[in-house]
Amino acid sequence: MANKVIIFGIQDYAELAHYYLTNDSSFEVAAFCVNEKYIPESKSFRGLPVVPFEDVEHKFPICDYSFFAPMAPKKMNQVREAIYGEVKEKGYNLISYISSKVTMFNNEIGDNCFILENNTLQPFTKIGNNVVLWSGNHIGHHGEIRDHVTFTSHVVMSGHCIIGENSFLGVNATLRDGITLAKGTLVGMASAITKSTEEWGVYIGNPAKKLENKLSTSLL
Repeated sequence: MANKVIIFGIQDYAELAHYYLTNDSSFEVAAFCVNEKYIPESKSFRGLPVVPFEDVEHKFPICDYSFFAPMAPKKMNQVREAIYGEVKEKGYNLISYISSKVTMFNNEIGDNCFILENNTLQPFTKIGNNVVLWSGNHIGHHGEIRDHVTFTSHVVMSGHCIIGENSFLGVNATLRDGITLAKGTLVGMASAITKSTEEWGVYIGNPAKKLENKLSTSLL
């Protein structure tokens, strides 16, 4: 995998990715990249060039550069999922950033993951592709986080839990052991999940209850 990296985006997540990669990794950020219609007038960000995604491979060849797309969880991570797929289609490898301040035990971790400081990944836990774990989460033993998921901060995922694709967990959410979150589950801030969930459901409260309506079209 190439050590030089192109970051997709020029907003907060991209700026944070640049900081972390520059100060806490062996990777070198070479450029930023967005769709052509979003190129800023300056054509630069954080002192580096911003190039159009549509033809990025012409200036930054696939054999010499890797990609990183640590984007916000808009539309239940589906925007990030789409970009992830488009980068893959171009043939780039995607790196993962794992903070040096993460506690982990030979866990299996996919590509394009953004795992920040003070996460604890207990033994026998698997992390899929395109997953964001913000600061300070507990990821319990023998669990699995599937693709395109976002944990915010201070989430407690007890042992033997399975987190379905495109799920989102708010700050201070808690999952009891053995829970399965179905695909597209949204767990509200400080909510406690005591039972497995249904696809695209919204769960809030302690103990959490499912809202009557599924996720609104604005989130999907």
